[in-house]
Amino acid sequence: MSKAPIQGASLALLTLSLSLATFMQVLDTSIANVSIPTIAGDLAVSPNQGTWVITSFAVSNAIALPLSGWLAKRFGEVRLFVAATLLFTLASTLCGLSSSLPMLVICRILQGAVAGPMIPLSQSLLLANYPDEKKGLALALWSMTVVLAPIFGPILGGYITDNFSWPWIFYINIPVGLISSYMTWQLLKNRETETAKLPIDTVGLALLVIGIGSLQLLLDKGNELDWFGSSFIVTLGVLATVCLSFFIIWELTERHPVVDLSLFSVRNFSVGTLSISLGYMTFFSGVVVYPLWLQTQMGYTATWAGLSAAPIGILSVIFSPLVGKNMHRIDLRILASIGFLVFAAVSFWAASFNTNATFWQLTLPRFFQGIGMACFFIPLMSILLSGLPPNRVASASGLSNFLRVLGGSFGTSLSVALWDRRESLHHSQLTEHISISDPVTSHTLESLNMLGFSHLPALQFLERSVDNQSYMLAVNDVFLVSSWIFLGLMLFVWFARPPFASGKAHGGE
Repeated sequence: MSKAPIQGASLALLTLSLSLATFMQVLDTSIANVSIPTIAGDLAVSPNQGTWVITSFAVSNAIALPLSGWLAKRFGEVRLFVAATLLFTLASTLCGLSSSLPMLVICRILQGAVAGPMIPLSQSLLLANYPDEKKGLALALWSMTVVLAPIFGPILGGYITDNFSWPWIFYINIPVGLISSYMTWQLLKNRETETAKLPIDTVGLALLVIGIGSLQLLLDKGNELDWFGSSFIVTLGVLATVCLSFFIIWELTERHPVVDLSLFSVRNFSVGTLSISLGYMTFFSGVVVYPLWLQTQMGYTATWAGLSAAPIGILSVIFSPLVGKNMHRIDLRILASIGFLVFAAVSFWAASFNTNATFWQLTLPRFFQGIGMACFFIPLMSILLSGLPPNRVASASGLSNFLRVLGGSFGTSLSVALWDRRESLHHSQLTEHISISDPVTSHTLESLNMLGFSHLPALQFLERSVDNQSYMLAVNDVFLVSSWIFLGLMLFVWFARPPFASGKAHGGE
């Protein structure tokens, strides 16, 4: 924007209104997590099928994200942002009114699609209207909403589910969406960006939708249908491979691509985007599996499962502004490495959980993970946007957020599949050691008989114990894999090249 930056109270109100919309949108990626068992029960489906509520939103949202740049140039960033926020509010209402899983999934797809432009445009509008000397603070404040929303999501989702009913996790978006859209329009209606009638890349968009949709469906249904032992899964795999391969070729030769893949010719964008996408995929795996385990195996309510994840926000709130204010003094690769190192340490810690762990023992690692969150989003967003002119920020933000959200969706499906398969493996290994001739088994059964258990209830109790241990060991495996991925990313981020200020990158092709 060529107009002077906004100052004073108006700048504070703009930050609040854009942050509310961002918070609301990101909140919806995690608020349903702890409610999945309840939603699945009410809609008469399994908890694994219930995770479609998460992945359907994430995939449609991810597919819509790359369109942000084209839509912003066609209709203007301000008009598009306000329209997207209002449509998101309407879609949230429809989600709350859903009476079956197919209906809810369709509404979540709609909700994710209209939410696509919200995050990249909130970032673009915020940076465009902040003074140059405060852009680092603006990015820190914006990143805090992205960091905090997944934390408050489980708490709000759990509390609402236990004390009201699950549709209210969607209804709470209504006042937030209306307030945000009204405030943003009043502040920015006279500061609209320039528009241009550019052609839409329909072929690229079709290939993207079919390719990503097939890949996500493969991940969602693969475990249930025995993966590539199913002809349906094989068909999806072939379709995804063909469509995404042609998509890449098409986008590299299209004059007005739906996704600007030329951004990957910039070293910092490539390193930053891959780091934040793979990091978020790994982080979100724990965000999904952890509350599922607590509720299905550890006897936690949705509220207590949400509260167990809450402490991650404490140190995140404290450190995020400090990182934002001082990141020009510290090599951003150091900050990002600290974030990944903390994530790896916490994952190693979580991999040692057992079924006797108390609430505080389970929760303490989440407290320290807040340091990692503060050093994760802010430095990596700055790295990937470094060297890009203002007119490419919306497209770059849209593409990076597309891959980040897609990573979260893939992480959901892959972690649940890994958890389930590892549970089956551990269950079979544990049951190999259980037999009447085994001294430990005999002693356990005798002890249960002395406590008043007859033979059949004692065997059932033993089976439940094996199930419980199997799921716990599977959770440990998920976190152990996560820790090694984080360590790898800690090294990968050093392929980025300073300086990291806007418009000053070396190009790094």
